[in-house]
Amino acid sequence: MTTSGAGVSKGLLKPMMPVPDPHPDVFDVEWPLRVADVNREGRLKFDAATRHIQDIGSDQLREMGFEETHPLWIVRRTMIDLIRPIEFKDMLRLRRWCSGTSNRWCEMRVRIDGRKGGLMESEAFWININRETQGPARISDDFIAGLQRTTPVNRLRWKAYLKPGSREDAEHARRYPVRVSDIDIFDHMNNSVYWSVVEDYLHEQPELMAGPVRVTIEHDLPVALGDELDIIRHVHPAGSTDQFGEELTDRTVTTLTYAVGDVTKAVACIFAL
Repeated sequence: MTTSGAGVSKGLLKPMMPVPDPHPDVFDVEWPLRVADVNREGRLKFDAATRHIQDIGSDQLREMGFEETHPLWIVRRTMIDLIRPIEFKDMLRLRRWCSGTSNRWCEMRVRIDGRKGGLMESEAFWININRETQGPARISDDFIAGLQRTTPVNRLRWKAYLKPGSREDAEHARRYPVRVSDIDIFDHMNNSVYWSVVEDYLHEQPELMAGPVRVTIEHDLPVALGDELDIIRHVHPAGSTDQFGEELTDRTVTTLTYAVGDVTKAVACIFAL
């Protein structure tokens, strides 16, 4: 599937590409859901799901034979839908495939199914990074050719969906201590840690977990050890949410801005589907 596709953004309520199953280029693995992956109610947490999404990405890169030539990737945006909770002691089936490409980045879908009917869907925008320059690098032709076998989109463009919230009109702001254990091999706070902040918020809003929910995080700059990271929360009630797209004006949208001083590091967005 290599026909031209415009890669036009659909915004925060964009539909995720269905899994092309069966398909020989969908990477398909299983592993058990373990105790460190779940919250007190036994639900697979967003931060744990993000670790699984990272792990299957590394496994697929190795399986495709590009671990040495394309070792460094950064995630610019991750969108995760919790459709039905996946419960403790379940077996996870993870399927990963490409849903859009350009010559320096791609979007990768991961579907996580539990055998008991739980389901989480995700899509992440990944940028290939040059080891020497630390900037975006061209993906090799043979790698792109493999990715494009599951998508017609080969002109994927970046468009930010989220804007940071200000401290002045915030509903709530708090300091988030960056721990040594949060820092990964790239000397930055690991992507999954941003999602532990989302879990903190969802714990305070149990009504959101009564049905499907979508969470999107966009990353602007990395967080380093020693940064004084603040989480700035804004709640936008239904009728005031046209800034997120016309499709979202009927529901409440919450944003979490990850900021160090006046510098925005990331923004998260949470709403019921």
